[in-house]
Amino acid sequence: MIGKVSIQEKSFGNKTLVKNIDFTIEDNQKIGVVGRNGVGKSTLFHILAGEDKDFIGDINFKKGIKIVSTSQEHHGLGDMKVVDYVLGGIPEYSRLNDLIETLPDTMGDDVNKIEQYTDALDKFNQLGFYNLKDLVVEELKNFGLKGFSDRKLKTLSGGQRRMLEIIKIMHSQAHLALIDEPTNHMDYIAKDQFINWMKSEDSKKTAMLIITHDRDVLLEVDRIIELKDGFINDYKGNYEDYLRQNVQVTSTGMNDFDQVKKRITNLKQKVIDYRRLKEKSRNPGTIQKFKRLENESRKELEKLEEVEKPTFWVDKSSAEKMNYKVADQYQKYKSKNIKMNIKSDETKNHKHLISASNLSLGYGEKILFEDINLSVSLGDIVELRGPNGAGKSTLIKFILNKISDDYEISDSLVEFDGNVTVDEGMRVGVYEQEIDEKYLKYNLREAIENLYLDKNMSIDETKIRKLASDYLFEVSDLDTPISRLSGGQKARFQIISMLANDPQLLILDEPTNHLDLPSIEELETALQKYSGAVLYVSHDNYFRKVIGGNTINIG
Repeated sequence: MIGKVSIQEKSFGNKTLVKNIDFTIEDNQKIGVVGRNGVGKSTLFHILAGEDKDFIGDINFKKGIKIVSTSQEHHGLGDMKVVDYVLGGIPEYSRLNDLIETLPDTMGDDVNKIEQYTDALDKFNQLGFYNLKDLVVEELKNFGLKGFSDRKLKTLSGGQRRMLEIIKIMHSQAHLALIDEPTNHMDYIAKDQFINWMKSEDSKKTAMLIITHDRDVLLEVDRIIELKDGFINDYKGNYEDYLRQNVQVTSTGMNDFDQVKKRITNLKQKVIDYRRLKEKSRNPGTIQKFKRLENESRKELEKLEEVEKPTFWVDKSSAEKMNYKVADQYQKYKSKNIKMNIKSDETKNHKHLISASNLSLGYGEKILFEDINLSVSLGDIVELRGPNGAGKSTLIKFILNKISDDYEISDSLVEFDGNVTVDEGMRVGVYEQEIDEKYLKYNLREAIENLYLDKNMSIDETKIRKLASDYLFEVSDLDTPISRLSGGQKARFQIISMLANDPQLLILDEPTNHLDLPSIEELETALQKYSGAVLYVSHDNYFRKVIGGNTINIG
């Protein structure tokens, strides 16, 4: 066993985020960590990494355990070379390398320093660090980052920096790796590289806790821990095993909560009955008896009324297989999910929206791709598929610029051959990885208001509150700056923006990143009913299987 986690309580202000969490981490175990956005998954990681000590409980790791974690922030490191950043994040490498490089200039005849230098050389060799730099450079190539080793960190995109974090983990030789959303922004090549490493002999000695809602990754874990209602549920097996067990756990939970509700109803009636009997009684002993029974019922009632409704969610496929009694119960108690206001007319006309024939685009003299043929009409679903850097985003930006001048493209973009025609009057909704910078200066309320005004659409406080509620924001979230929203909250804001103008065409760039499992499923269900056209990029194989459509390969 690597360690035992026992957290009695972790709070922010008056809000208790997690409580009574107890679990062990076994040697070499791959553990997926799931839960709705905002339940405390990243907070749990900060505690395990020793970055957050403001909690009640104990974290006990076996002596000598090496722990590494992915970093979300890279402040002050922008001028560092990529290869130096990766190597510097590997336990022991920087310390030993520094000793090997500096001691020869200072040790002279100092026996202690000579011994220290010799020990450093031996340990450096034992850990295989002499060829580590070459291995990291090769790994960069495997993740589609060929030639990046000497680039400065500040020149990389957020997705590219995430890949560096994974490469750092892969070569850390750690006993425990804390990995937060590893596959967000990865193309299918990098994602396959990560998943293959998870399953390889090279990772056998590393236990992993992986925060992810990527079902392809969850399919490869040994165990899933779900944070829910401040507690955890622990499931043996992978994602498919989790779905099966979750049905039983949910069914039991609903029955237990049903009994609580029935008991509350029964106790309310008892309080009334005991009070009436007490008032009718004339015998002091009888009065005291009914008074005691009334007080006992009131106390139990107060305790039960403090029980909050648990979070109940079952995946769509499992829900469809429930018997009618359990299904009715689930419809009664299932947790609130996002409500997508998406056009879903039964009659779909086939108005032509986009045509591209023999299209070749590039920058300067470099051609990104050639001879792309594309046709999109209302009701069509089209996937753009290709590795990072192949030109998927460039093609999307080029098409959007044809639709509206509001979408800018680089002056260096060259149309080498072919042509594109679009229905210039179409309404388009775009889901992008990054929120437009112009909204980052606003709080959520102001951002929703301004995105509607930017589209020349009316908006008022009532509609803002309704949208916030539909997308699972609390009233208090409306005053939160967009820049301080969680990844999941930012993703939900992007969906609000995408659907604001009742679009005829949806363009989706990795829409499942940052969304939790219930929200992903709601998005999939809504898109299946959507009567407009969908042009999408996704490396989520579950999502691709559900949405389907014609595939255009780029690169």
